[in-house]
Amino acid sequence: MSHITLITGSTLGGAEYVADHLADLLEQDGHSTSIENQAELSQLDQQSVWLVVCSTHGAGEYPDNFLPFVSQLAEQKPDLSKMKYGIVGLGDSSYDTFCAAAKNIDQLLSELGAERIGDRLDIDVSQDPVPEDPAEAWLETWKTHLCG
Repeated sequence: MSHITLITGSTLGGAEYVADHLADLLEQDGHSTSIENQAELSQLDQQSVWLVVCSTHGAGEYPDNFLPFVSQLAEQKPDLSKMKYGIVGLGDSSYDTFCAAAKNIDQLLSELGAERIGDRLDIDVSQDPVPEDPAEAWLETWKTHLCG
């Protein structure tokens, strides 16, 4: 089975709750997981599977706990060509920056050579007040892309 590192970007805790729930479901299927709420690039396995769960803060910005990780990626520009990832974004569609943080980290990881597996999930918290529900439904398809 695969090891999945869940990396969260969260302001009010919603992304952390979603990551915790997804980690539980992945472990029930026999995968191993770890959750990084303050991700440090140097401490992450760049040849594993990352599942980024990120909310959008303010006018499309990354949450404070996620900024150092994004800065490290942008400055160090590591070769992530052996890495696969998935993205779950949380946002409010009443803003024109809906899920901008998830879209931006998706683009950055792709530019660094990483391969996204499955579709990105953009959760509209104004429509889905319990974001774990659409995330759980999405995970059923996403995990079929995992090897082993």
